[in-house]
Amino acid sequence: MKKFLKKVFAIAMVSIATVPVQGQDLLARQAPIDRKMKAVDSVALNRLIQFEQMASPAADLYMDWENFYAHRETALPDTFKIDLRGFCMPTDSRVLTSNFGARWGRQHKGLDIKVYIGDTIRAAFSGKVRVVRNEGARKGYGKFVVIRHYNGLETIYGHLSEWLVEENQDVRAGDPIALGGNTGRSTGSHLHFETRLCGVALNPALMFDFRNQDVTGDFYTFRRATYPHESAQATRLRGVGGSASANVGEDQLYSQNTSNKRSTVASRSSRFHKVQRGETLTSIARKRNTTVAAICKLNRISKTMKLRPGQILKYN
Repeated sequence: MKKFLKKVFAIAMVSIATVPVQGQDLLARQAPIDRKMKAVDSVALNRLIQFEQMASPAADLYMDWENFYAHRETALPDTFKIDLRGFCMPTDSRVLTSNFGARWGRQHKGLDIKVYIGDTIRAAFSGKVRVVRNEGARKGYGKFVVIRHYNGLETIYGHLSEWLVEENQDVRAGDPIALGGNTGRSTGSHLHFETRLCGVALNPALMFDFRNQDVTGDFYTFRRATYPHESAQATRLRGVGGSASANVGEDQLYSQNTSNKRSTVASRSSRFHKVQRGETLTSIARKRNTTVAAICKLNRISKTMKLRPGQILKYN
C-alpha cells in the first residue's frame, strides 16, 4: 500500500511540474501571433489616420474645410509645436522687399519676396489646396493660392500670374503650384507669402530664412506669451534691413520709418543677376565684371553647378 501511495504521489508531482512548462510553451507559440496581429492593427490604424489627414489636413485645429475664405481667425492654442521638416522654399529668390508687420499705417500680414513674372512658385510643405481664387485687379492678393498643411500651418501665396493647381488637390512639398506675377494690390512683380495658424498670421521670418534658403530649425514652437518678442527679433535677424538679410541692389526696397510713411531706398552694397537661358557662370562673370570663384563663394555653390533659367545669383 505504501508503495502504491508513493507511486501516486510521484505521478502527481510530475504532473504538477509539467503544467507551467506546457503553459509557457503555449504562450511562446502565441507570442508571434500576437505580434503579427498588433502589426496588422498598427498598419490599419496608420492608414486610417493618413486617410483622415488627406481628407482634411490638421482637422484637430480647424473646424471645417471650405474653399471660399482665404482665412478665418479662430482661437489660437497657448502653445503649438510646428514641424518644419520636409519643407521646400516657395521660391529660389533670396531677396526680401517688405517685412511682416506695420507698413504704411496698416498691418502687412506676410513677407514680400522679389520674383519675376513667370517664376515658379512651389508648395512649402505637403498638404491640400484649399483655395484658388482671384480677388480682381488692384485688390488684395490678386490671384492667390491657400494650402492647408499637415503640420497645422496654412500658407498663402499672393499676386500670382497663373495657377498650376486646383482646389482640393493634394500636393507635396516642392510641387509647382503657381507662377509669380503682379496681380492685385501690387507695385511690382513679387510673391506675397503668408504663414497662418488657426487663421492668424504669424511672421514667416520665425520659420523661413530666405537669405539662406532654409528653415530656422526642425521645429518652431508657437507660444502666445512670447510670440511678439520672438517675431520682432526674427524681423531684425532675417527681415529687410536685418543683420542677416540680403539687400536688393538696384531693385527698390520699402522700409518703415517711425511714422510708417513709404520711403524708397536703393541699396548698392549687393547686386543680383537673374540667370537667362543658355548662360553659364563664365558668361555671367564676364558680363558682371567679376570672377567665377567670387560668384561661387557669394552663393555657396560649386563651379560645376548647373544653372537654371530664372535663378537669382548674387555677384557683388
